[in-house]
Amino acid sequence: MSQKPSIPKGTRDFGPQEMSRRNYIFNTIREVYSLYGFQQIETPAMENLSTLMGKYGEEGDKLLFKILNSGDFLRGLSTDNFDNGATGHLAAQLCEKGLRYDLTVPFARYVVQHREELTLPFRRYQIQPVWRADRPQKGRYREFYQCDADVVGSDSLLCEVELMQIINTVFRRFGIRVCIKINNRKILSGIAEMIGEAEKIVDITVAIDKLDKIGLDAVNEELRQDGISEEAIQKLQPIINLSGTNAEKIATMRQVLAGSEIGQKGIDEVEYVLNIIQNSKLKIQNYVELDLTLARGLNYYTGCIFEVKALDVEIGSITGGGRYDNLTGIFGMPGLSGVGISFGADRIYDVLNQLDLYPEAVTTATQVLFINFGEKETAYSLPILVNLREQGIRCEIYPDASKIKKQMQYANQKGIPFVIMTGETEMAEGKVMLKNMETGEQQLVTPNELCRFIVHSA
Repeated sequence: MSQKPSIPKGTRDFGPQEMSRRNYIFNTIREVYSLYGFQQIETPAMENLSTLMGKYGEEGDKLLFKILNSGDFLRGLSTDNFDNGATGHLAAQLCEKGLRYDLTVPFARYVVQHREELTLPFRRYQIQPVWRADRPQKGRYREFYQCDADVVGSDSLLCEVELMQIINTVFRRFGIRVCIKINNRKILSGIAEMIGEAEKIVDITVAIDKLDKIGLDAVNEELRQDGISEEAIQKLQPIINLSGTNAEKIATMRQVLAGSEIGQKGIDEVEYVLNIIQNSKLKIQNYVELDLTLARGLNYYTGCIFEVKALDVEIGSITGGGRYDNLTGIFGMPGLSGVGISFGADRIYDVLNQLDLYPEAVTTATQVLFINFGEKETAYSLPILVNLREQGIRCEIYPDASKIKKQMQYANQKGIPFVIMTGETEMAEGKVMLKNMETGEQQLVTPNELCRFIVHSA
């Protein structure tokens, strides 16, 4: 019995219509990145595990897809290696490579490896798939595309301002209403100091980052399990529940973090970014909110952090990012600051589908089908077909001289709006018969008139 074909959970196939829509997403983001002077690079799907491990925190490391070594990957291992329960050590012996978890760490590796070739500050964008061994659920996949933009080699907060402009521009073009949330990891470090748990900053940020997913009670319970004192948890509650305008939140946090130098620095950075956006009329049409619960669980963030939520669809974050000062230092280039964002193309795809926001012109489908009546008619049609393609009309000729009914059925099933027929009568007059498949109207036109008729009838 033959096996029924399937794909791994958390992955998807995309047909022609779906790919047209996805390319609309990629092309829109690519165009906006280019407007801001970003240049495209690509990195391999797999990286050395030494590049990936330890960069995403303990939880992130667990979600790395590891690749078994080639050949006899069990060579040199004994049964003791399998019985002692040290799965992490065993994986390190069996796997030297892994699928990339995101595009940021490979980019940091790229910068260090190619530093002599780069002009700093370096603006790069990258649109490629990433993989995470996560539990698949709505809006969460094991294979998905990220569309990253990063600036490395500059400490200027103008980079953060421009990234927020990019976010705003992209979603304005898509027609998606969003809330752009901003926070700062220095503020979170100051909060950890203020509640007396400075050494627990990683545990605190990982827990707080789950607030939208699991709720306040579950976050507090996770904090307890991480060893955060009850007194510290209670001190944290007013901050988590802080409301008001961005200016009011900043004023409150200045008082709360009066004794924290790093916390004050984080407030200064956020206030600068928000003031530049507000005072320079940069046309941010979407909501911008200072969200003190925003933590971005990845360990490498050190400054401003961003997250974007769609306002009209229940789905997770559709864009995220932030400032990282230390990432390239792991690879031997300390002191090189960077900041970046990543659009989640797959979630944006789901949002556009739910809201039906795709423009009608988003298609790469065939516009015109030439009916195949035989060799003589095909020889007459081919130069006309070539001319239409040169004018940007997407067209094809049916490959076989099949029955007309079958060829017309093919056009209907593919949603091709126009059909061209060239029989003996048309050839004798030096013309073609153009049929509108939606209205059924037929017109006898010259090859030179074809493009105008197709464009005006569309």
